[in-house]
Amino acid sequence: MGGCLPASGINASPKNFIRQRFALEKLAFRPDIALYQPTPKSGLTRFLAEQDRADTPPYWAYPWAGGAALALYLRDCPKSVAGRSVLDFGAGSGLVGIAAAKAAAGSVFAFEPDPVGRVALELNADANHVALTLSDAHAPAEIILAGDVFYDSTVGAKTLPVLLNHAERGAKVFVGDPFRRALPLPLLDQIEEYQVPDMGGGALVRAGVFVLRG
Repeated sequence: MGGCLPASGINASPKNFIRQRFALEKLAFRPDIALYQPTPKSGLTRFLAEQDRADTPPYWAYPWAGGAALALYLRDCPKSVAGRSVLDFGAGSGLVGIAAAKAAAGSVFAFEPDPVGRVALELNADANHVALTLSDAHAPAEIILAGDVFYDSTVGAKTLPVLLNHAERGAKVFVGDPFRRALPLPLLDQIEEYQVPDMGGGALVRAGVFVLRG
């Protein structure tokens, strides 16, 4: 399933830009999930410049390896979220939240600080016929799913205390990550590992699924 990209100009709202110039494609590693993804002709760089977001990487535009690993884990172990409230923390494209909804989570909240990312995840949720509710980072969900939130030390230093607070109040915190340098391995128990693509690339990378110790 693909989309035709119009020849019109790029100056558009984020919603129209994504719907008109991205391709809605099934994921090779989870073909039951489709995401809007850019193509070489989408003009993503120009669009970000027009939105005054040239300095903000479009984390929401591609599935990342940690999120892909979590999506596969939820496919393999749906009982981990079935019937429970879930927070997709740092949701990006919404992939992990969509996977949780497809695993019969009771409710799925999505925290994504990038305003364009919030538009993208809502479009992706609609395309997959699931409901994601936008939330802040502190939604009191039973399950926290955090994919690729330790991609550098600065972000990790801000993220870890929030996740630890969730774990300390009794939530189960799952982390997906391709073993990046900032990943706090001493605080994590690895429960699964997958070979997955990263950031829209074709090559597969090793990514783990972990549980954060409370």
